[in-house]
Amino acid sequence: MLMRSPKEFGSWSWNLEDVEEPGLEFALVTAARMSRVLEKHDLLVPASLEWAWFETGRGGLGVHSRLDLGRSLDDPALPDRLRACRPTGYPRAEIGGILVLGSGAWFDAGGERHREYRLVELMVAPDETGLWIELSVHHDVWGQCDFRGEPHPAIHANNVPRLALALQELAQVLGAEPEPGEPTYYGRAEGYGLQAPDIVDGRGPDLTDAVLG
Repeated sequence: MLMRSPKEFGSWSWNLEDVEEPGLEFALVTAARMSRVLEKHDLLVPASLEWAWFETGRGGLGVHSRLDLGRSLDDPALPDRLRACRPTGYPRAEIGGILVLGSGAWFDAGGERHREYRLVELMVAPDETGLWIELSVHHDVWGQCDFRGEPHPAIHANNVPRLALALQELAQVLGAEPEPGEPTYYGRAEGYGLQAPDIVDGRGPDLTDAVLG
């Protein structure tokens, strides 16, 4: 079982501004285009969507919805299915950031393939003028060391190239390079990968006190 960091090990974001038709439809079509790239590299096969509801001037309502996908993200009927989940007590509620959830594949040191839920996460957050997007990872297979600080060059070599290729292709699909997200206790993005950790006496930092088994 992989260990998972509660905050991002690394993240990349795009801020698409002044799009012709911003809103939920554009967000889902964009998520579909990105998911095709991620699925091609077996990083994320979309299975469900999760999102929070908010009201303008009031903020988050503390209400979340989840919808299992039985169709493509660019299905024309999907936006109305999301809107139909609006909580009845909040008729003015709007959809916040939408998290695309599913499983992806990672490879161990021997090259054996494993599936992991939420290996890569995709968030699309529409607004009145554009779309904010974040891609994030939480597992140590993307780093040069595991969360115990042990270098694992074979695991790194077996996984990171796919992520790097996917990020390059996503930049082409979106017409913009990704911005690295804010650093966390666990790591930070750098280019199309993760920043190398500080190695002391042949080991990286031990983060096992703050990760989930």
